Amino acid sequence: MMQTERFTLENDIRVFCITAESFPDGIMDAFHKVHSLVPTSNKRRNFGISRADKNGNIIYKAALEEISRDETEIAGCETFIIKSGEYESVLIKDFMKDIKSIGDTFRKLITLPEIDPNGYCLEIYLNESDVRCMVPIKK
Repeated sequence: MMQTERFTLENDIRVFCITAESFPDGIMDAFHKVHSLVPTSNKRRNFGISRADKNGNIIYKAALEEISRDETEIAGCETFIIKSGEYESVLIKDFMKDIKSIGDTFRKLITLPEIDPNGYCLEIYLNESDVRCMVPIKK
């Protein structure tokens, strides 16, 4: 059984993002595109934001944390605000060894009774090998 834990995002996080042309195949291209728009920075966190559309297709956005307010105009990207609050989460170590584990984790997380049915799936990339998979909890 997967070990979930409550995780609190203390503050809203402003990000700019590129929507993947397909899921899951277009994810890496979307990350390459969004990274090509701004200078690389160790301060900038990477995120994946996804949810199903009304037909059940997954819409995936590769996102980077906004470091300064003028970046959004420079990048010309869609913006998104990751809301502060309580999330149910799972930390996946060495996700590159089993990329499929991210999707498997979200399939389990979205079945939990306490999650927000109107929420989204959020990946916070902590470093090159670890990711925290999160879904918001109902308020």
